[in-house]
Amino acid sequence: MTNQGRRLDEWEMREQICEVGRRVWQREYIASNDGNISVRLDDDKVLCTPTLVSKGFMKPDDLALVTLDGKQVGGRLPMTSEVKVHLEMYRQRGDARAVVHVHPPHATAFAVARQPVPKCILPEIEVFLGEIPVVPYATPGTQEFADAVIPFMEHHNAFLLTNHGALTVGADPFECYYRMETVEQYCKILILAKQIGDWTQIDPNKVMDLLRIRQKLGHKDRRVLQDAELCSYGVPGEQCAAAREGADGDKAFIEEVVRRVVERLKTRS
Repeated sequence: MTNQGRRLDEWEMREQICEVGRRVWQREYIASNDGNISVRLDDDKVLCTPTLVSKGFMKPDDLALVTLDGKQVGGRLPMTSEVKVHLEMYRQRGDARAVVHVHPPHATAFAVARQPVPKCILPEIEVFLGEIPVVPYATPGTQEFADAVIPFMEHHNAFLLTNHGALTVGADPFECYYRMETVEQYCKILILAKQIGDWTQIDPNKVMDLLRIRQKLGHKDRRVLQDAELCSYGVPGEQCAAAREGADGDKAFIEEVVRRVVERLKTRS
């Protein structure tokens, strides 16, 4: 039986989603009706949070039951409008059983500033979480938004979403939640460190020792598999996206300058 073929206990997962919802609300990772959480129950059934409901006050029977192709088949409340990115994660990753998306302030600050999260700073991050890519912006709730995450899904378990928030994937809602705590704590430390000095990276040779520990714990790391530079900022997908955005911006700027020059010449003629 495949990993995704193993059915999780539905009621237990409903309670876990509600408990994680309370925790992210209490920690101020979300406000109002923000955020969404889901669990893959089996090959074709996904349990997810409803739209327009505070995640801090959900009840188990508030949750929606959705098929992997996005059709709601259970629940009295409509499913979250951002379910597409959850479903895409389950389609792309056979090991993915839960997804949490929220807006933790310090992590979201990096996403809003569009700043790559530095690597090789804290040993715990290298061992337990690895790289944290910044996914290019797309309108939340759209398939374009889900597609934007795809290039990063294979090698990462935590993602910053440009101008939007953060997303984690795991074996169950609690693992996703703990990974989200780690992301937020790390970003908070980075911001505090920047106020009193600068970030100092661990020697790459020492980082490799940490990644060997990570491998022994059963976690893969793109930098080892692809023989990539360990401590460079960003990951290939986001670097390419940034280059495209920069090129598009330069092209638009040049075209605007040319347009204005042509208009002035016309008025003078």
